[in-house]
Amino acid sequence: MTPPRGAPNVSRLRLPEVGAARPFRFPAIEKSSLDNGLRVWTVRHPGVPVVAMMLLVRRGSAADPPGKEGLAAIALDMLDEGSGGRSAIEMHEALARVGTRLDSDIGPDATVLSVSALSRFVEPALGIVADMAARPALLESDFLRVRQLRLHRLKQLRDVAGAVADRAFVRLLYGSHPYGHTPLGNERTLSALTVDDVRAFHAETLRPSDATLVAVGECEHDMMRRVAAGAFSGWIGAPARDVAPPADMPVPARVNVVARAGAPQSELRIGHVAASRHTPDYHALLVANAVLGGLFVSRVNLNLREDKGFTYGAFTGFDFRRLPGPFALYGSVDTAATARAVEESLAEIAAIRGPRPPTPAEMSLAVAGLTRGYARNFETAEQVARALMQLALYDLPDDYFAEFVPRVECVTADEVTTVAARHLEPDRLTTLVVGDFERIGGDLAHLGLGEPVLIPLEAFC
Repeated sequence: MTPPRGAPNVSRLRLPEVGAARPFRFPAIEKSSLDNGLRVWTVRHPGVPVVAMMLLVRRGSAADPPGKEGLAAIALDMLDEGSGGRSAIEMHEALARVGTRLDSDIGPDATVLSVSALSRFVEPALGIVADMAARPALLESDFLRVRQLRLHRLKQLRDVAGAVADRAFVRLLYGSHPYGHTPLGNERTLSALTVDDVRAFHAETLRPSDATLVAVGECEHDMMRRVAAGAFSGWIGAPARDVAPPADMPVPARVNVVARAGAPQSELRIGHVAASRHTPDYHALLVANAVLGGLFVSRVNLNLREDKGFTYGAFTGFDFRRLPGPFALYGSVDTAATARAVEESLAEIAAIRGPRPPTPAEMSLAVAGLTRGYARNFETAEQVARALMQLALYDLPDDYFAEFVPRVECVTADEVTTVAARHLEPDRLTTLVVGDFERIGGDLAHLGLGEPVLIPLEAFC
């Protein structure tokens, strides 16, 4: 078929050439602090009369006192059980009247409360969030109900292989360090918690001096500062204690198994404690991980899924935190292939350290996977607000997001092998398998990593 006269001459026999990435500009950030230490950060995001507001407190599950694992998360759950003189129902009705709802989240380093509201409802919406953070009711009857729900959830997770693996793996890597448990805690410590523990934790840990209010949307900074000053008046306190790095990290066995008799698949976790978010190798490590296992077309997935057929998917990742976080390879593999999957995974991790450096094609795919479409991460007010929280949580410079793509594009194959050799240590890798020990134990013992160590479920549940 002859193309119409004047139509561009386009060949459909090959893919179009990929152009250079366009420069990305992150919007300007306005910052100020209230008298009580609360930081207020705003970004103008015009177009839709909506404001996304997020209250970040730089204390998460790592702030749980020893023996009270799960306290931070249950304290967060208690914040919307009544506050500021309202019952839980009255509080959520008040949110509904201004057309919004509360979202909350907790991780090792941070606790977040967030709402999005029309611009004209910013003041009442933020007032409700402030009541939750600064003036929660924390009644014993609510605590007993919330705790029971959490205990039921923990019992349910005993039957979820992935959740069992996640909880056992961090315990193996970190031991008694504050990073050595997930936010849910465990049944033993939760059963022993009291409402007085929650009250004391709230008073000592959720402090304005360690908090940042982020507001993005159709708003002016001076207005948001004024509204925040009124909403959070009376919320005071000294800075909370920092989470200290561990004096001695545990040295777990090379191969560990949580037995699940009759399991058709084995849940794998392979890794060790690696780098913090502040490492100067951050961008190079992102590229290294993209080559190794961060993308569908990365080495680990192509090997275990496409070539061997052991799994539907296997991936790797660095969990960058304020203190050194874990590197992990994770996936579910067929029980019969468990030992071979572990062997292949360990070989892939070792190879990227130098024996098999990234090819130009792998580097191109890795960089493209991290940079192409990067600007789509900042389209909505909520996306920009979450980006601001990253800056506040990790003390990153204001130009971090604008510099991300150029920094990634500058990473070379030599840098990838260098940072992989620096941060991935084969002799320190710990393997955890949640699976049928009767079927896999013998094969795992022949990997040359020592006898598999059985871990009882009760050790971390």
